[in-house]
Amino acid sequence: MSEPVAGGSELLSVEHLEVELPAQDGYVRVIDDVSFTIGKGEMIGLAGESGSGKTMTALAIMGLLPSRSPRATGRIVFEGTDLLGLSKRERQTLRGSAMSMVFQEPMTSLHPAFTVGEQIAEVVRAHQHASRSAARARAVEMLDIVGIPGARTRVDDYPYEFSGGMQQRVMIAMALVCSPRLLIADEPTTALDVTVQAQIIELLKDLQRDFEMAVLFITHDLGVLAQLAERMMVMYAGQVVENAAVRTVLQHPLHPYSAALIRAAPHPSLKGERLPTIPGTTPRPGRFAHGCRFAPRCTFALDICRSAEPALESMAGHEVRCVRHAELELLVSAKGAPAPHEAEQPGGAAS
Repeated sequence: MSEPVAGGSELLSVEHLEVELPAQDGYVRVIDDVSFTIGKGEMIGLAGESGSGKTMTALAIMGLLPSRSPRATGRIVFEGTDLLGLSKRERQTLRGSAMSMVFQEPMTSLHPAFTVGEQIAEVVRAHQHASRSAARARAVEMLDIVGIPGARTRVDDYPYEFSGGMQQRVMIAMALVCSPRLLIADEPTTALDVTVQAQIIELLKDLQRDFEMAVLFITHDLGVLAQLAERMMVMYAGQVVENAAVRTVLQHPLHPYSAALIRAAPHPSLKGERLPTIPGTTPRPGRFAHGCRFAPRCTFALDICRSAEPALESMAGHEVRCVRHAELELLVSAKGAPAPHEAEQPGGAAS
């Protein structure tokens, strides 16, 4: 194993992470100079459109990049150890025990040929070397903790016998069965209806407190982040473009992309009106514009924005990647507010 790296209350430190995946003409960079930290017991959010690099960042942390020969450079320091210096077997030992991940689609993540109890128990047996009976008992306990009614009997049911919301609860039970210190939740509420989504959000908040774990919550729904996270990062085209406290970003965004995401969020006051949109689409890796990668879609872009790629600047705990941030005033109206309960939620949007 690699040598431990000193760190105070930080649980995870990602430093200048770059990820390249093989393509027809060599390699293409999908993650570019991403850096952030997660403290012990902290919940932070990662937002952005599809294709912005959110899931790829999570897979790099977990050691699950979708390629036989990916290139990952920089450092991913977890509890003092650089994960990029570990062997495949050492990374596998950490997954499911010290760190776990809940994926977006539970139906594609759960094996249809095994009962949910068998799948949860297998994690316990693999990481804690428990007996079959002890592992099964732990599976029942976790199903009960995540709110599956009649856990003792449902432990022998197959995934198809559960609703989408209950399947996601099973996935959360599987991820937490070995009490990890870090949970990565990759859009766990996307495929669920609004009522079930709210239940899963409350469940995650309760479990984070009870298990005292850190959470990296990935989503495109800023309203969810307003209710859950303490800090949030916004990613675009493989880069972090803004990083600050949730309330700060939602009320006073410094990057035009962050402001555009907030304005595009559905809001009750927009009933009967066309939703605001961001023109264009997220660029494919390897086809990024020169200079600022958001410039082709940005209404504030000038020649200076296209001349050179901006660096991520930090000012009093607020990081932003925009050369014009000091001269722009990106106000967010109430119609563009992402939080449905602004006065009640600590991360509410601007009024």
